[in-house]
Amino acid sequence: MLSPHRHSGAAMKVFGFAGWSGSGKTTLLCKLIPELVSRGLKVSTLKHAHHNFDVDKPGKDSYEHRQAGASEVMISSGNRWALMHELRGAEEPKVEELVSRMSPVDLLLIEGFKKSAHPKLEIHRPSVNKPLLHPDDPHIVAVACDQPLENLSLPELDLNDVSGIADFIIAHCDLANA
Repeated sequence: MLSPHRHSGAAMKVFGFAGWSGSGKTTLLCKLIPELVSRGLKVSTLKHAHHNFDVDKPGKDSYEHRQAGASEVMISSGNRWALMHELRGAEEPKVEELVSRMSPVDLLLIEGFKKSAHPKLEIHRPSVNKPLLHPDDPHIVAVACDQPLENLSLPELDLNDVSGIADFIIAHCDLANA
């Protein structure tokens, strides 16, 4: 289980979203984040990406620094900063280590990291033609789907009911008084 962090006197809550590619995880998160923020929560996200992703562009100074062999490159402006860390063949960090590097907030939403031990909402669309994940993942606490499912042993949420999903997460993470 992920260790809690402190934010405004309360532990930082972590909640994840798991589902097959094309199930709608990112679409749901992009609708859910403003809903949660409008309710007064400070929210951050952590997303798992494919192995060769890059946030930088060839020709930019920060890219050239990494290509030259720098282990970490931080780039900063008046609007944002970003830290890029090159693994250089080292093992990908566990989600717990990545979470520990995040600034504390009320709620950290994690997209991906299917096999990690944090509470997760499974995003499922029968049209994707993939099996449900929850039978093999004890950390999935509910399933959000775009059509009713039969014989589901977990709470079932309507994938299109963003407010209802926000209510579920707030209740599950005990954030009603955050």
